[in-house]
Amino acid sequence: MSKGLSKGLGKGINAIFPGESINQMETVEKISVNLIKVNPFQPRKIFDEVALAELSESIKEHGVLQPIILRKKGKSFEIVVGERRFRASKDAGLTEIPAVIRGFTDQQMMEIAILENLQREDLTPIEEADAYQNLMENLSLTQEQLAFRLGKSRPHIANHIRLLSLPEVVREKISSNKISMGHGRALLGLKQKKMIPAISDKVMKENLNVRQLEALVQRMNENVSRETTKTINKDIFIEEKESQLREIFGTTVSIKKTKNKGKIEIEFFSEDDLERILELLED
Repeated sequence: MSKGLSKGLGKGINAIFPGESINQMETVEKISVNLIKVNPFQPRKIFDEVALAELSESIKEHGVLQPIILRKKGKSFEIVVGERRFRASKDAGLTEIPAVIRGFTDQQMMEIAILENLQREDLTPIEEADAYQNLMENLSLTQEQLAFRLGKSRPHIANHIRLLSLPEVVREKISSNKISMGHGRALLGLKQKKMIPAISDKVMKENLNVRQLEALVQRMNENVSRETTKTINKDIFIEEKESQLREIFGTTVSIKKTKNKGKIEIEFFSEDDLERILELLED
């Protein structure tokens, strides 16, 4: 573990590593963009295309005002700090970019990438969760230790990391801002984990806010508890069919069978929910 990190991450990336501060004694070189690769430890997966386009236009007019920081890797280079400037420079048609070359270990590369992005405070909740998870694993920190060193609360760290247990399709919806982190936390409360993707679709289609989703999750969980009590010895075939129907309709479905007949109950929780189910039945 680096000494800087052991003293406290919350002091900022420049208190740990020089980061953006270019020493006057350092040489600024022009490096071919074709020789530069992105930081393999970069937590950011989504870049604001509008902001990149604006930066690209600025670079076309004024050039790259602040050199990026690279490390040598074989015959090529890896970005330590400045991936946005690198991407915008390529978009602007530049073939070379000003850079300072420094020596960094893999662990330092990871730490810098994560800390730089966390300080920007514009990571998606999933990217932020991944960043916390990586720091904990690579630096052998508990949630409480990480929270202290980042100047965050432990619940803040824990609530983000819990999002990583959501199905990938739901994590992608949070990353693309189709549903919020609050929606994700509410979905984690569902007892029927297989229902999470279907209910996340319902949130988007019906534009449910977090409180509405929490109420829906509570009702569904109460129904699950009641049905569990009733169906401890239920036929395995019936359970399988109920599960299939729940996935189709995105709600609680019960099959009640007697000796020679039975009935199927499909629950709905609003007029819109009823219309949605009726449309599925018509299809």
